[in-house]
Order: sequence, then C-alpha cells, then structure tokens
Amino acid sequence: MAEGKKEQVREVVLESGIPVKPRYGPEDLQGFDYACDLGDPGEYPYTRGIHPLMYRYRPWTMRQYLGFGTPRESNERFRYLISIGQNALNVAFDLPSQMGLDSDDPLAEGEVGRVGMAVDSLRDMEEAFDRIPLGEISTSLTINAPAAVMMAMYLAVAEKQGLPRARVAGTAQNDILKEYIGRGAWVYDIDPSIRMIGDTIEFCAREAPRYNPVSVCGYHIRESGATPAQEIGYAYCIAMAYIDDTLARGLTIDEVAPRFTFNFNIYGNLWEQVAKFRAARRLWARLMRDHYGAREPRSMWMRMIAGGGGSGLTIREPENNLIRGAYYALASALGGAQTMALCCYDEGYTIPSAKASKLSLRTMQILAEEMGLSDTVDPLAGSYYIETLTSQMEEKIREAMREVERWGGIVKAVAEGLIQRKVSIQAYQEQRALKAGQVVKVGVNKYVDPTEQEPDILLYEFDPKLAEGQIARLNEVRRTRHWEEVRRCLEGLRQQARGQQNLMPAIIDAVRAYATLGEITAVFKDTFGEFREPVAL
Repeated sequence: MAEGKKEQVREVVLESGIPVKPRYGPEDLQGFDYACDLGDPGEYPYTRGIHPLMYRYRPWTMRQYLGFGTPRESNERFRYLISIGQNALNVAFDLPSQMGLDSDDPLAEGEVGRVGMAVDSLRDMEEAFDRIPLGEISTSLTINAPAAVMMAMYLAVAEKQGLPRARVAGTAQNDILKEYIGRGAWVYDIDPSIRMIGDTIEFCAREAPRYNPVSVCGYHIRESGATPAQEIGYAYCIAMAYIDDTLARGLTIDEVAPRFTFNFNIYGNLWEQVAKFRAARRLWARLMRDHYGAREPRSMWMRMIAGGGGSGLTIREPENNLIRGAYYALASALGGAQTMALCCYDEGYTIPSAKASKLSLRTMQILAEEMGLSDTVDPLAGSYYIETLTSQMEEKIREAMREVERWGGIVKAVAEGLIQRKVSIQAYQEQRALKAGQVVKVGVNKYVDPTEQEPDILLYEFDPKLAEGQIARLNEVRRTRHWEEVRRCLEGLRQQARGQQNLMPAIIDAVRAYATLGEITAVFKDTFGEFREPVAL
C-alpha cells in the first residue's frame, strides 16, 4: 500500500444496528466477568446453555413443522417422518382452524386443508394422532386464538390413549399478542384473549406439569419486519405481560416461568443470530431472577425452538435454500437451541413436499451426527467477537424493551397499533433495500444468472375433494353425537366465560362431547367480542 494512502474497508452494520469492526481483541472484553457474563454451561446466567453437557448428552429435538389437508393425510406424513428419525411433532393448522371456524363455515370456503391440517372436532384430533403414542412423542401445536380448544382436544386424545394428564408432554404456541403484531390470526379482544392464555398456564401448572402452555413467538414478529434485537425484546415484553396476568391470580413465579418456551427465527447474519440467542438466554435469566425473584433454576431457563425463517428463502434458484437452511441449522446449534424446526427449501413458495421435509431432517441429523455440533458445549465461547457481540445484542434487546415501556407497555402498544406500525415500516424499508441491492440476496439481486429460466418448481396441489370429505366427516360427527350433552356443555361454557372461573375444564368437557371448534368459538365471540385492528398514523 502506498505511503499515506488509507486502506478502504467496507462498512458493516448488523440489522440490529450494531457496527462490526474488522477485528476484535482482548481490549474489546475489558471488564468482562466470566462468572457474571458467561458462566459455566448449565449455570446462571446460562449464556453457554441451560444444561451442563447440552448436545453431548442429548442432541436437539428435531421437530419439523407440518400439517396439510385432512388429519388422515397429515397423520401419514407424521408417521413417515417419525420412521426416518424425527423425534417430535410440530403441527400446522389450516386457516379456518386458526380462526376458530368449522370447515363448512362460508368463510372457510377454499381454505379447508390448504395451508395446514383441518380440525373441526375431537374426532379429527383422534385421527391425526392415530398410531402415534403420545407418551413417547412430544407435540407442538402451532395455534393461537383457539389454542385452549386445541390443547383440550390434545389432552382428551392422550386420555383416550390411557395417558394420565400429568404425563402429557407438548407445547402450544398460544401467543395471541404476536398475532396482533404479525400474522393477523386473531379472533377475540385483547383482554379476554390474555385471560384465556392465563387460564391455560394456570391449568397446566396445576394439572399438566409437563405441558408447556405458551411458546412466545418472536419468529412471526421478525418475519413481519422486526430486527433480531426487536424480535427478542418484543417477545420478552409479551412473555412478561402473560406472566404478570398469571401472577395476579396468586401463582408464584416458580410455578409460572417454567411453563414458558419461545419460538425464534433465524435468517440473516450468522454471528448476529448466534449472539442473539446467547444474549437472550442471559437476559431471560436476569429478568426472572432480578425482576421477578425466581429461585428455581428451571424458572431462569430460556427454552426455545429455532431453525429458519421463511423470509430468508427465495423462489429464484430455490436449491440455494438448501444451503441457507443448513446455515440456519448451524446458527441454531451454535446458539444453543433445545429444538429445531428447520424450514424446507420449498417452503418459501409452497407446502413442503415429503422430499423437502426429509432433506431438512437429514440436514439436522448430519449436523448432529457427522459434523461435530454435538461434541462440545458452546464452542464459540471466549471468542472476542462473539462475546462482544453477545453483550451488544443484550443491550439492543433491552433498548427495544425500554421503547415498549415508553409506549405504555406491550398491551397498550399493541392495542394502539404502535408496534405494528413500526415493524411494517421496517419491512417496507427492507424490501426497498433488497430491490436496490443494498441488502444482498445471492442469485436474486447479486450474481444473477442471465441464462436462468423460470424455476421448475412443484407446488402443493390443493384438492377440493379433500374439503368435501372433511365436511362430510364433520356432518357425521354432528349426526352421531349426543346433542343434549353438547348443548349442556356449551351453555356451561358460556356461563363460565361470563364469570372468572378457569375455562379449561369446561372446554375439555365440551370437546369430549364432540362440540366443534366453531361452536365453542361462537360462544366466546358472543361473550368476549371480536378484535378490530387499530390504525396507527
């Protein structure tokens, strides 16, 4: 380099707003305290992982997100994945089920079984888990507004299999506040929706201790335009709102906190994702101990599922998504996730095929069994860059949480549309940056192959006859059930909804009588009212 000529180095700023230096050294960790900031694996503040041996003792749970068509079709795919090594399930529901609609509702027309599994009654849930031993397989239900009803159906199926409620293991997403922010699959007003989440937490704390009634979903907040730091910060504000509601019922933090898990996203910068998870784990432990006074270690564990964000996938050169997915899984493993639900290469544009689901499962298995990701705990610990970035990410997460507090808290911010406005603007800006090439997407806006033809892709073919069959089975359930028992259960549910009792026992009674999802939802709509989206200017 010529004397006096300054070397030009490109500027790097992570999505969370953290500038990255070309190199890091001991000077970046001045004041870093091993015991306070890092600690041993399995010890407070759990930066390095919530278990002492992590994957050396047991690799992460592999839980692909799946569900389509009828319960019978989904059951076949569930059993196929289990047969090739998947050790847990993650159920996708169709849009009518997510909105609490029966398959024959006029609003459900054209959507039955299209983007997930259709569930109208306990009969469907029985069929979905036919020949799947719920005492051996843990299941995640990706459902929100009608989560209490789907949980009741799942517990009833387990009961029919002879499994005591206290032994049922699983998770329900059951995070309605992020629905108002991100996906939009809400039904009821905010306050009664939070009440119902509190009912599930209280019920599980008392009767189903192995079941996680809430998986707070930063994933969809991130997909909606939040930065990685905001994803964690907003999710923690949401979790604390649910915790506060449940503590007001008289439960203790050590009864409540172990009921929570998280669903987080991965796409973008590898190191930012790894540092995000390490910072999130440390911050959660500090919040539970210092803010809430938790004493039990399990109360301070940030347990999470992660594995890849659909927003990172592309329809152009879709095979590149296989490579992206492998790095998402790598970030998840390096970040210490307990469970992975790795996106499939075709998931950016269709319901995953059996082949794509198998390849994603094999990606996780190869990382665990061949590539050494299970060999040692937190292999990046002590890196000048990773430890510096972890601390910077923790501060950025706290910054996002402080902003929510300035807005008056998460419930007020959601009710007034403030968070929705912020992430929507950011999503718009991100798309403009992608279009302008300021954010690189290989094969899409950089290194574009001019000879590339339209990709030859296979789309999931929706079969209207499946919907007809689903409606026929729904009508058969209605014809053969004991209507007086259904009427009695629904009226009892209505009376309890008007009061303050925990609704879970009454919901379980109703689903046992084969009351439909739509019938139960109608009771709550009449009692609680429906949410109307705010417009924040």
